[in-house]
Formats: sequence, C-alpha cells, structure tokens
Amino acid sequence: MARLKEALPDLTLEQLRGMMSELGVNRLLVKELAPNDNSKNQPYLSGSMEVTNILPSADPYVDETKDGNRIMKAALPLEWLQPDGTSAPAPHAKLILYPQYPEVRFSGFLKGARNAPSELLTTRQPGRLLFFGITFDRRIIAWCAGPDSKLARALRALGDLEVVGVFRRIPLAVRTKSTRDILLEQLLRIHREDWIESKALRADGSLVPCKASNCIGYTLEAELGVARNGRAEPDFEGWEVKANQVGNFARVPPSKVITLMTPEPTGGVYRDEGVESFIRRFGYADKRGRADRLNFGGVHRVNERHKGTGMTLVLDGYDHNTGKVTDADGALLLVDDKATVAASWSFSALLGIWSKKHAQAVYVPGEVKKVPQREYRYGSIVRLGEGTSFNHLVGALAKGDVYYDPGIKLEDEASANPTTKKRSQFRIKSGNMIDLYDRMEEYDLTGT
Repeated sequence: MARLKEALPDLTLEQLRGMMSELGVNRLLVKELAPNDNSKNQPYLSGSMEVTNILPSADPYVDETKDGNRIMKAALPLEWLQPDGTSAPAPHAKLILYPQYPEVRFSGFLKGARNAPSELLTTRQPGRLLFFGITFDRRIIAWCAGPDSKLARALRALGDLEVVGVFRRIPLAVRTKSTRDILLEQLLRIHREDWIESKALRADGSLVPCKASNCIGYTLEAELGVARNGRAEPDFEGWEVKANQVGNFARVPPSKVITLMTPEPTGGVYRDEGVESFIRRFGYADKRGRADRLNFGGVHRVNERHKGTGMTLVLDGYDHNTGKVTDADGALLLVDDKATVAASWSFSALLGIWSKKHAQAVYVPGEVKKVPQREYRYGSIVRLGEGTSFNHLVGALAKGDVYYDPGIKLEDEASANPTTKKRSQFRIKSGNMIDLYDRMEEYDLTGT
C-alpha cells in the first residue's frame, strides 16, 4: 500500500531554526522564488557558477542534452525536512550547470522524495520561499514555504539580511551582528594575543601540539574553534580562512606567492601513461647537476611557451575575446610544440575542486618563531574576498595571473626502481588575488 503524504505544517521561524539546528545545520539560506522557478522550468539559482561555492555538491560531470549540447551536472546531497523533524533524501536532486552562459539551475528535487513540497514547487506562484540549511558534514536540509506563510511574514519582519550570492542568510540565533563582524572581532582578538604556541584542534575538541611547517593555518583555525580535517576547507561562520606565512606581516609584498590548489591531471600522457613516462618524455636533467635525476618545473602560463620545457598551457573550450567558457567538456591543456597533450585538467574537474572554495574568504598574514618553540602571531591587516566562482578562476588563468608551477621529479632514473615525486600546483601572486573575487577589501582590524 502506498504511503500517504503527510500535510506540511505552517512552521514559525523559531520552529524552523530549531528543527534545522537539531539536524546539524550551521548555516541557513533562503531564496525567494520567481513564477518560473518550478519543477517544470527548473528553479534558477545563479547567473554565475558562484552557487557551487555556496552549496555543497558532488563532483561535476559532463552530460549531453537531447539537442546535442554539452552541459555539466552535479548531484546535491539534498534532504527534505519532514513534519516530525527528521529528514528524507531527495535522491535525484542535482545542479544543472551551464558554464557557457553562465547559469545554474536546480533539478530533480521532487522525484522519489518523501513529503517533498510538490504543491509549492509545481506552481507559478510568486513569493514562495526556498530554504537551504547547510550542515557541518556538507548536507543540505531543504524546506519550502508559501508567500502567506508564518515564515514569509517573519522573514519580512527581519528586514535586511546578509546577502550570500543569490541567497540571504538567516541567523540561526537571534543576533544583530553579521558573520563578517563576528569574524573580524575574533581575528582582532587573535592579533592581540601576539605569539601563540603552535597547535591544532582535533575533531573531539582536544588541542594537540603542531610541529609541522604548515601549522600556521592549523593554529589560526584552532583559535577560531575550527577542527583540523573537519571539512574540505577551514570554515568559520561560512568564511574560508587562509593563513599565509610572511617575513613581516606589516608589509605583505604584492609578489608574495599563494598556492591555490594542487590537482593531479585528469588526462594526457601524465594520466594515461603515468608520471614516470611523463617526466621521461618531457622532463630535463637536474639543473644543479644532481646525477640520475630528471625534473619538470617552472612557471607555465596560458598561451606562453615555456623556454625550459617547450610546453604551453592552452584553454581549450574558452573564448578569450568574450571571456566565456564555450564548451562544458573543455579543459586546460599542457601541450608541446607538436600539440601532444602532456597533461590536462578537465573543466568539470577544476570546477569540482574550485567549488570547495567558499564564496567568502579571509586571508590573514602571520609570522613564525621557531625558538625556543614553534609559535605564530597574526597581523592586523587582513584581506576579505567575496564572490568567487569557476568563471573567476578560468578568467585568471586566461590572464596569466593564475599559473601552473609544478615541482615534479624522477630520482634514480637509471635504476630498476626509480622514485617519483608529484606536485602539480597552481599559484597566484598576492597582488592579483582580486581577480578571483567580485570584491576584495583590505581591512585593518585595529581601526588605525
């Protein structure tokens, strides 16, 4: 016997906050739906790829429409909130990504989902509200309410809310401060603490010493209450937190290099034949004269032939004149003079990596002291970036501001058991970080 659908209650804002919090939600977003936002037309979520930096999703993949057009899709870990406070999965929920426009739509959210709000999401009624609660473990708990509901009236009474892409953020607790203000207050406190012993925060809440060279980030996260390895990216109130070690945090040079990501190639000789074959074909003898060693390195920029390796980066499926992706199945290619693809990174793979970045990020400079013990202190001049997307990344690659700077080597290459080291990293200079965001602001925590 088919299970009857339960009537969905007219929740108050307090009830919604409580039910969402019980399910582990730490960020609550809402979008007002337009008449065309329904299951037939697929609700419009964004005019850029920015929504993938706001909502957690699975790795994108390329699909082809009935008309032969190639698009990207990404499954959403979506669950509909149930009347009893539990949640039930929407197994077919996904994002439909059109990077060539760009545009993102929401699809499959009703199919196979128990107690999904089909009455509200199959109509053209304006003023409906779609709520997305993001959990600590990167699930989405969804709810929908009508324009005359208690939630709609409560939302109007809240007045102006913090804007996050196409969404507005609803505080889970009654408070007057924005997430930005809360973040800046905490960073000022940390700055005033001066030297802080190197440490990391475990998932169980315990603090442990941190002795590695990359502990500058873990120490800052521990001060903010962010557990090590807790999520894909350090997250404080929805902000990605990035600490960068400098010699003097009062003067961060524009030439300071920042590593953005270290993705392994998804195609080309590197992927098809392995890193050893790649470096034997395209590498060079160690320039310091170290015997029995081949290297592959150097700064490689789009459309610039590297003199040392003879390789060129090419954006295949991108129009440099319009600044738009033209093929969802495109890729960043590393090619030699004969157009051999030595390595490649598909757009879908790069989008999957970049979507782990938050739409909001703070960059904090810090200094290190190693004697008598490893300690860090953090500067008062921070930079706040808001509004990033895959399009920003591809545009910065096209300009040459984001570049490929590998450090790949093959040691004991003449032996029967040579060893390889992989390091495919993409980097940017500090002064060019603005290319990756809609807005970037330098802010003095001390107000001086």
